[in-house]
Amino acid sequence: MTTQPHDGAAKGAAPITPAAQGFAMPAEFAPHDACWMLWPQRPDTWRYGAKPAQQAFIEVATAIAQSETVLVGVNDDQYENARIQLPRQVRVVELSSNDAWMRDVGPTFLTHPDGRLAMVDWEFNAWGGLDGGLYFPWDKDRRIRTKIAEMLGVARFTVPVMLEGGAIHVDGEGTLITTEECLLNVNRNPDLTRDGMEQVLRDTLGVERILWLPRGCYMDETDGHIDNLCCFVAPGEVALNWCDDPDDPQYAISREALAILEAAVDARGRTLKIHKLPQPGPLYIAEDEASGIDRLRHSHPRRPGDRMAASYVNFYIGNEVVVMPLLDPARDDAAREILQALFPTRRVVGVPAREILLGGGNIHCITQQQPRCR
Repeated sequence: MTTQPHDGAAKGAAPITPAAQGFAMPAEFAPHDACWMLWPQRPDTWRYGAKPAQQAFIEVATAIAQSETVLVGVNDDQYENARIQLPRQVRVVELSSNDAWMRDVGPTFLTHPDGRLAMVDWEFNAWGGLDGGLYFPWDKDRRIRTKIAEMLGVARFTVPVMLEGGAIHVDGEGTLITTEECLLNVNRNPDLTRDGMEQVLRDTLGVERILWLPRGCYMDETDGHIDNLCCFVAPGEVALNWCDDPDDPQYAISREALAILEAAVDARGRTLKIHKLPQPGPLYIAEDEASGIDRLRHSHPRRPGDRMAASYVNFYIGNEVVVMPLLDPARDDAAREILQALFPTRRVVGVPAREILLGGGNIHCITQQQPRCR
């Protein structure tokens, strides 16, 4: 692990970890200063030149901007297009990327009790590199964290471990939840054991207890990111993607997760309160939705009839709003009611998000909160 220089460090001594310096990852439901996003344009991910996806991203950015500053990073050739389309209160910055998944390529922010903000710069290989990864190359994505650290003037901790932001969720009180399917996947860190990964998480994020679920959502192309299956909504409380159809492969995954969560104890010794969010659909890519996408050798195929990993758990918690995906008219209202009860001091805003789902993720995947640190 590489850290920023610190006072009193002996030359050649082992680096002092973020946690040892007093940094920790706050919960998403803690106050934010901003939200970071990226502009979609990749033609082998987003259909029809990403125009439908751009409209969905605009709606997400506009909804979040009601409660906090939103910054959207844009490649130079799309800067003018994005600036004209996005509302004036959304800041547009030139920040080149290979695709638009800020949760995974952006920084994991840390805070310190003395008011300092820092970030973690994990390794990134597009969700598996050349062994199951979703595109190549990912060189621009790898520079995003460095650039944001420069923009904000904050310390950047470089951690030589493959890890995406969507693979972890914390309660801000010492507990982290993740999946074995993702963090222990051989296409991420083949030489890192479970114990070794737990030590990295403790040293980097300041957590004390790691809760492991075996698998993420069915057909999740990120190898089972936790943010599509389960997330903290408050200390001691989680939301879980739930399926009641025994013929659906998600049925077993949800019940497997429920059994582990019911038996779990968090870092403060609490048993967890579990809130079930109904699974939308199941949803599949339609014939017309698969058309208009460039077919490239290193790109993940998107074919008619392919099932999508749809989940209402993939929402964003803002300062004053919760922005949720609208995915299934038969279940949208029920999911909204559950979320509104979970966040009574915030307004739940639904955004049509099928175009984001067609690209392989959803609202939480395209956003990254910058915590308030003062």
